[in-house]
Amino acid sequence: MKTLALYNLKGGVGKTAAAVNLAYLAAADGLKTLVWDLDPQGSSSFYLHVKNDKADSEKLFSGKMDIKDAIKDSRFENLWVIPADISARNFDTIVDDIKQSKKKLKSLLNGLKGFDLVVLDCPPGISLLHDNVFNAADWILMPNIPTTLSIRSYETVAEYFKANDLDKSKIKCFFSMVDHRKTLHHETLQAFYNNRFFLKNYIPYLSDVEKMGVNEQPLFEFANSSYAAQCFRDLWKDVRKHCID
Repeated sequence: MKTLALYNLKGGVGKTAAAVNLAYLAAADGLKTLVWDLDPQGSSSFYLHVKNDKADSEKLFSGKMDIKDAIKDSRFENLWVIPADISARNFDTIVDDIKQSKKKLKSLLNGLKGFDLVVLDCPPGISLLHDNVFNAADWILMPNIPTTLSIRSYETVAEYFKANDLDKSKIKCFFSMVDHRKTLHHETLQAFYNNRFFLKNYIPYLSDVEKMGVNEQPLFEFANSSYAAQCFRDLWKDVRKHCID
């Protein structure tokens, strides 16, 4: 089983869209895939039509619920979800006093059986939750808008990994929301194109991706033949090559 975490220090960089669409493609490729929505906003859960009105996240983190009981079916073949709820915001408080608290998430994931891939949709920031993600995930996938501040967020995370003896080599970045009409986007893309931390394929700024919210489903369910869908397919091939196979 491989675990991919979609993460960035910044919000609004296309993280959840990537988590949902890459998970959908993994499932379509025959991988038994689980999306764990760790963001209290619950956007991945929303896109995948899996609701949770109970405080299951708090029960799960505190050991009052088995992880298998938190898994919900989605309407899509080979794709399951651990949906978010507002109690997920309390992760740091719940596990702070636990021995080996930075490895609680890894311990929970070790209880999963039968999945080929787990995709973690993470909230932005750096906290005890994120320390858990960094320890638990096989790969950290970071979408970056090609702007100065977005690239700076990658550099900050890389420095954090180094300072905390985390394996920086597990970070893989890709560009997201790329607008070639903007000179800065084009120049930044070219400057980092040969950086070994950045995958070759990227996601342009496209209206069909934004329409995921309107349609309340993954991109491929309403725009399967679109350019946006092809871009995600290309990115998935890149991710599968570098992180799965």
